[in-house]
Amino acid sequence: MALTANYREPETGLDRPATGLDRHFDLPVIRQVGAGRPFHWLARGWDDLTRAPTASFAHGLVFALLGLLVLQLARSSPYLFPSAVFGFLLVGPLVAAGLYEISRRHETGATVGFGDSLRAWRRNGGAMGLYAAMMGLTAIAWERMSAIVFALLYGGTAPGLPTFLSDVFLSGNYLALAAAWMLIGAAMAVVVFSVSAIAAPMLVDRDVDAATAMATSVKAIGTNPAAKLVWAALIVALVAVGFATMLVGMVVLLPLLGHATWHAYRDLVES
Repeated sequence: MALTANYREPETGLDRPATGLDRHFDLPVIRQVGAGRPFHWLARGWDDLTRAPTASFAHGLVFALLGLLVLQLARSSPYLFPSAVFGFLLVGPLVAAGLYEISRRHETGATVGFGDSLRAWRRNGGAMGLYAAMMGLTAIAWERMSAIVFALLYGGTAPGLPTFLSDVFLSGNYLALAAAWMLIGAAMAVVVFSVSAIAAPMLVDRDVDAATAMATSVKAIGTNPAAKLVWAALIVALVAVGFATMLVGMVVLLPLLGHATWHAYRDLVES
């Protein structure tokens, strides 16, 4: 039986009834955590990574190859770089499903190989497929908006990605384009992060539909805004390091984030 939607007040230890999303979805109890809790998730994620390095690094290699695809796309069409990175962050939680499975099995004391981790998609395949389709449509929508903004506000030609980025963001000649990109991108990032922060690991762990998983994610964000702001900043920073190291860092950093995301889900959502 699903739990009634509440969150637990640390001062009293009591569950406080929640409203809003809970009127439409049967959501689990959400815990409140401190702003520094994401660093604990990273520590737990590192522990999972070191317990199954081969399987984890195999997933990291997949992430690195996806990142390479992003860079190749940006090389031929620099204006697509922001939307390509956005799409990379969108598909990341789905590609990390195998990492959640590794962490889930570690909780039971089981050893996990790369093949075992791929069984994550069998656990709730229909809901995960729907979730993937929704994220894919979001990525396409952002790409189209990015293309429209570029066509309307950029008047020059960009021979390469570095020149294009410096021209748009550093020259001062395209302030309207830079502002539009950042505002639209920030708005979409907030929405997407809210609905996806813990949705994918919940789909791996429980037999729930995609809408319930996303609603639970929104509830967790609303209950823990400080912690999730820190978590979002850490994700962006580590992904940026991954790209800055020419994707070599992705092999380690993305598995670390994947495992840590599982522990974020476990920490925030009561079983």
